[in-house]
Order: sequence, then structure tokens, then C-alpha cells
Amino acid sequence: MSKTLDVVNPYSLKCIGSVETSEWEQVDAFLETAHSLFRQRDEWLLAFQRIAILKKTAQLMEARFDELAFQIANEGGKPLVDARVEVMRAIDGVELCVHEVGQMTGREIPMDLTEAGSGRIAFTQREPIGVVVAASAFNHPLNLIVHQVAPAVATGCPVIIKPAPDTPLSCLAFVGMLHEAGLPADWCRTVVCNNEVAEQMITDQRVGFFSFIGSARVGWMLRSKLTPGARCALEHGGAAPVIVSEDAHIDDMIPLLIKGGFYHSGQVCVSVQRVFAPPSKAQEIAQKLAEAAKLLKVGDATDATTDCGPLIRPGEVDRVEEWVNEAIDGGAELLAGGKRLGPTTYAPTVLLNPPANVRVSQQEIFGPVICVYSIDSIAEAIETANSLPFAFQAAVFTQSLGTAFQAVQHLDATAVMVNDHTAFRVDWMPFAGRRQSGYNTGGIGYTMHDMTQDKMAVIRL
Repeated sequence: MSKTLDVVNPYSLKCIGSVETSEWEQVDAFLETAHSLFRQRDEWLLAFQRIAILKKTAQLMEARFDELAFQIANEGGKPLVDARVEVMRAIDGVELCVHEVGQMTGREIPMDLTEAGSGRIAFTQREPIGVVVAASAFNHPLNLIVHQVAPAVATGCPVIIKPAPDTPLSCLAFVGMLHEAGLPADWCRTVVCNNEVAEQMITDQRVGFFSFIGSARVGWMLRSKLTPGARCALEHGGAAPVIVSEDAHIDDMIPLLIKGGFYHSGQVCVSVQRVFAPPSKAQEIAQKLAEAAKLLKVGDATDATTDCGPLIRPGEVDRVEEWVNEAIDGGAELLAGGKRLGPTTYAPTVLLNPPANVRVSQQEIFGPVICVYSIDSIAEAIETANSLPFAFQAAVFTQSLGTAFQAVQHLDATAVMVNDHTAFRVDWMPFAGRRQSGYNTGGIGYTMHDMTQDKMAVIRL
């Protein structure tokens, strides 16, 4: 007997749909079918077939643009203005997969560099790695699915996707469009299941590649249990640092930090969290951030005038409230927000000089909170920024090329934005966390590379 999972709007908490959940018997059958497809090499989908499917999928997404954007806002709480941007990015991501199919080339390996290799020619080709199993997060319920599923389709890997239980509807819509575009159903399946079934699926010996977006605790645990030979990519969170120099243009910087810190109410893995500024500038920066934060409209994400939507679950509001209160009790100055607005919303918050040992300074907030710290030098700011076990994206605001390169060279981050916020991303760039923040590199082309492997042919003439 199948069970169902109710999906709720995270602002109103009203049910907006339901999905059937899968038990192990069904998941086991999906895995067996996917593994069988991979083993039958004569039945692999050819490049032109995959290209046609992806092109048609992009067309279907374009035709259903408004529907997809509303679905993102309705189930995920991302404001409609940002949900529309997510749909555009998702369409671009599918089209980028089409382009990257043509870049999946091998190369010639020189053989006559020694006498032993002479009389031979050799070349490599890229071929699919095997069955891909992906587990996704709630905060970009369409675009994250595209980043995990479309590369698998593009490379010819059978794929099983487990969306976040809070936001499965966007995933089901995308997978449905793949099938409508001509992808045989067995090549891509959606699984909504409990954690026990998910872990059994992810650690199964038939899995060739595991893609995970979510918490570090869960990601590293699952990686430790993967079957020998399975490869993986993990994308976790960070506590993104921003370093401000004495010569930074503050008025130009404020709108960027507001966007980077309060986009999707801070529920972004590279959201602006820790801003380090000179003592002469910190109060001014924090005050201007606070003034801008107070102007943001918080409410239902499906309302086109909303700037900040709800947190994904009421429990997250409780957590953010607890962390902010801890910081204030420890001596942080509250300049904006600092309060819940309802069961599912929290006011955009700006704190000045929280203690170094409280959670807003030590862990990923994943909520609408920006912390500003007075710090005496760029070197000290870099040292403090690097002191946490997380390293993802960082930023520096300066008019000095020397300061910019000092930050680029010394910040422990996979990307350092100069005069831009930490949450900047385009979908073809490498996107990855270091240390506890992740493993391997995201971005459409990079993911497609990870989902393929080299095969070399050596021919004796």
C-alpha cells in the first residue's frame, strides 16, 4: 500500500499537493532497471538523441515558465521575483548541457616518447560512469534538480533523483518534462522516500556516482558509507565572509550585501554572513545595512511584491531566533530585525560585533541575518575569515588591486568575488566547497565531467 507525503506552502502552512512515497521494494526495482540499462551498452542513448531530448525539455520549460516560477515560490518560499530568475537559470542550464555534450571529447596520447611505446597510437574517449543517484536540497527546488539530473541525461547515465521532502513538486515537474520530451521513463526516476530507504539506495553497490546537496553532517556520513568504487560530489554550506577595506565604496556595496545576505531569506549556502570592516567604517556599514533591511517586505513568496519569504519550516524560525538572541545576550548590537514576524517568518536582521564564540559567528546561519565585525587589518580579517572549518565563496570590497589580490591569494575559498557579494554565481562556473563545505566541483560542465570517465584505446600498428 503506497503512502503519500503532503507538501505545504511554507508561509501559510496550507497543503498545496501530495506525492506518493516509495518503499525499498520499488526503489530496488528502479535501481535494478537503471543498472541493467547501463550494462546494455548497445542500448545506450546516442548523443544526438540526448541532445534532442534536452532541447525539447528546454522548450517545454519555456512554455511553462510562469507555472514553474509559481511552483518554486509556492512550495519553497522563494519570492516570485527570484523564482523567475531560477526558472531562467534552469532553462539556461539545460541548454548548457546540450552545448557541453559536444565538448565531451578525448585526446590523443603520444606513444612514441619511448622505444617501448613506438609503433602504436592511442586515444581516449569519455563514457558514462554508471547509475547516478542524487539527493537534493529545498532552496533551489528546480535549478538544483537541473544541475544534478540534466548532466546525467546529457552524459548518458541512468539517474534516480531524490528531491527534498519539502519541495518535491518542482522536481516531479522537471522529470515529467524530460519524459514528455522523449526520455524513456526508466532512464530517469524520481524517488520520494524516508531517510532509511534513501540511505539504502545511496549506498547500494549498483550506484556509480552519488550527487548530494544538503547538510555537511548528512553528506559526509553518506560518503563514508558509499560502496567501493562509487564516486561522489557533495555540496554543503558555509559561513561566507566579506572583507571591506578602508577605500571601499560603501554606498555601492550596500545593495549588493543586502541582496547577497537576504536573498531567499538567507537560505543559500553562500549567503553573505560575516562582514569584516575597519573600526572607522563598521558602524556606518552596519547602520546602512540595517536601514536597507528595514525596507524589505517579508511575506508570502507568491506575492510579487515580497522581498523575503518564509523560512522553510517553523522550526527554522525557532532556531534563528535562538541564535540571534544568544548573540544579543553576548553583547552584539541589534540594528535591525531580531524578531519573528509570524510562525514562519523572521525579520531581516543586522548585528554589529557579535562575540566570536556564539553560533552566528561560528556556524552557518541559513537565515536572514548579516553580522558586521570591527576588525583592525585586512590580514586579521583574512585570518578570522579562514578560522572556521567551512570554506566556500568569499568576497572583498576595495579599490586597491593589491588588496584585492591579497584577499584572492590568502582567503581559503574556491571563489573570491571582488566588489561583489558572496552569493554570485553563473551556472557554467566551477562551484564548490572546501574542507567541511563540500567535495568535488559543481557547475554544469564540471558535473558532466565527473559523471563520465576516460577509456583509452591503444592500437599497435
